[in-house]
Amino acid sequence: MSKAGALDLASGLGGKIQKDEVLSAVEKYEKYHVCYGGEEEERKANYTDMVNKYYDLVTSFYEFGWGESFHFAPRWKGESLRESIKRHEHFLALQLGVKPGQKVLDVGCGIGGPLREIARFSLTSVTGLNNNEYQIARGRELNCIAGVDKTCDFVKADFMKMPFSDNTFDAVYAIEATCHAPDALGCYKEIYRVLKPGQCFAAYEWCMTDAFDPKNQEHQKIKAEIEIGDGLPDIRLTTQCLEALKQAGFEVIWEKDLAVGSPLHWYLPLDKSHFSLSSFRLTALGRFITKFMVKTLEFVGLAPKGSQRVQAFLEQAAEGLVDGGKKEIFTPMYFFLARKPSSDGQ
Repeated sequence: MSKAGALDLASGLGGKIQKDEVLSAVEKYEKYHVCYGGEEEERKANYTDMVNKYYDLVTSFYEFGWGESFHFAPRWKGESLRESIKRHEHFLALQLGVKPGQKVLDVGCGIGGPLREIARFSLTSVTGLNNNEYQIARGRELNCIAGVDKTCDFVKADFMKMPFSDNTFDAVYAIEATCHAPDALGCYKEIYRVLKPGQCFAAYEWCMTDAFDPKNQEHQKIKAEIEIGDGLPDIRLTTQCLEALKQAGFEVIWEKDLAVGSPLHWYLPLDKSHFSLSSFRLTALGRFITKFMVKTLEFVGLAPKGSQRVQAFLEQAAEGLVDGGKKEIFTPMYFFLARKPSSDGQ
């Protein structure tokens, strides 16, 4: 069960950052981004620090509003947000063809919502790779509550330099996570290395679509809003991800932007014109109440100074995501299934 109350949100704000250092961490994080004069190369060079600060600052907000699985999903009419998220995770497991007892790696696992769901759905042993200490501590706590702590665990490491031997895992997946990598090819090469020959890697990637025009100022503004609000060094094109997979040595079985043709838009939970009781905290009214609550908690000293700034750039990100989705220049669900050849000639 996710943290639900205002005091739980307040206690988690800042993650492992000392409470009196949260404001300075927010300021340093903001300076990495275009909106504050930051450069892409600096974000890539300092991605570990940037992404760690981001998740220390936002994880409690994510869990408060989103639950344990921090990702979007294509959605059918009559389906709740939570149901669509679970189905999205099950779809990934089915595409990988994982079998009971196999060893699976979740690259960039957050607090482990998908990890627990996929482990229970497929009866596999899932290892979550994450470089954020606060998220790992929270994930282990939730694993114990869910009863999967004997078969699932977390490893603290950088997914650009994984601490695993070659050919370790029967399957690897990433859900809206490897977009944080400064270099897609380097990340995919590491995944290729730790995956057993003949086995598969599947992912949902955050990407700019072919409709994105880098010369369009509005498109660039939307891209920058998503980057600052979601801890990204850069957002790649779908074609760049596909090419990086092939260069890493993978055989691409199939790929598709799952946002295309979805009966309900993936960004619907964040759209201010949409209202839902089941995902109330994500609606315009729910976010307004959260904003007021955070302001009050910070004023009385229960939340650290800087908490309102975090909530503000998350709100900015939500607007960028909705605009990017409506203009079809951004997708959080570019899916691919790729296989490491049985005879590894690399």
